[in-house]
Amino acid sequence: MLLIFVRGQLLLGLVLLCFAAAVHAGEDVANSKDHSLLSRYPDSHITAYERSYNSVQVPVAGQGRQVQRKTIEGDATVIRYFYNSPEKQPSPLQLIRNYQAAIRSIGGQVMYERLPRDSDSGETTLKVVTGGKEVWVRVEPDIFGAPTQSYRLSIVEVAAMQQVVSASQLLDELNKNGYVALYINFDTGKAELKDDGHATVAEIVAMLKGAPAIRLAVEGHTDNVGAAAANKALSERRARSVMTAIVSGGIEAKRLNAAGFGQERPLADNRSEDGRAKNRRVELVKQ
Repeated sequence: MLLIFVRGQLLLGLVLLCFAAAVHAGEDVANSKDHSLLSRYPDSHITAYERSYNSVQVPVAGQGRQVQRKTIEGDATVIRYFYNSPEKQPSPLQLIRNYQAAIRSIGGQVMYERLPRDSDSGETTLKVVTGGKEVWVRVEPDIFGAPTQSYRLSIVEVAAMQQVVSASQLLDELNKNGYVALYINFDTGKAELKDDGHATVAEIVAMLKGAPAIRLAVEGHTDNVGAAAANKALSERRARSVMTAIVSGGIEAKRLNAAGFGQERPLADNRSEDGRAKNRRVELVKQ
């Protein structure tokens, strides 16, 4: 009788635990939230959340055992989502395509994909430059949960390339090489100068005031991501934005002209991220 009573208590405890888990199944863990750049897949909830300055490895090329990985260091947010019901959860391919479309819609690109097959759920690596930062995203579906599945989203924000220049350095480069390449950060698809861009323009203005005989062509350049015509138009808007700021600083407009060349004149190989970063530039060319 005692043994049956104990088993009954244990069984009741298990039933209560299962009921509590079902009640809270759709709730996010404490102190967690979606990343501001990418929201969750509909009808899912957060079961694990970590945010810290960290490094994350992401695949960037290759296949099978020959996959090349890149270590990205920065402000990392790693979130695991569980779907709320097996009836509404997407397939791994559907999840991957959803996030690829989301990142492309804000000017980003797919750096790597391994499509699901058999017992492999696949994954994808995405990248976008926004808000003056380079953002890398790794999406990893999970097909081993039952009946509901999960996926992990790893997002790492890296400060974009910044360049500190002085008026004297600019003048030296122009006199030595006839041009200088400047890495001025713009938001994706935008041409408005940010704080670091205004600081660079201030040095250009100081240089031109100290060397009144110099005339400059301000030339905009991009990488090869996106349509060539759109890149050329964007590069021209950025060049004119820099030129307008220089004139606003007190330099006569007749000493300047602006042009955009888009992806037509790369400095480096566009097949690598480092190369694309070097190609996104504004050049000052001595006339």
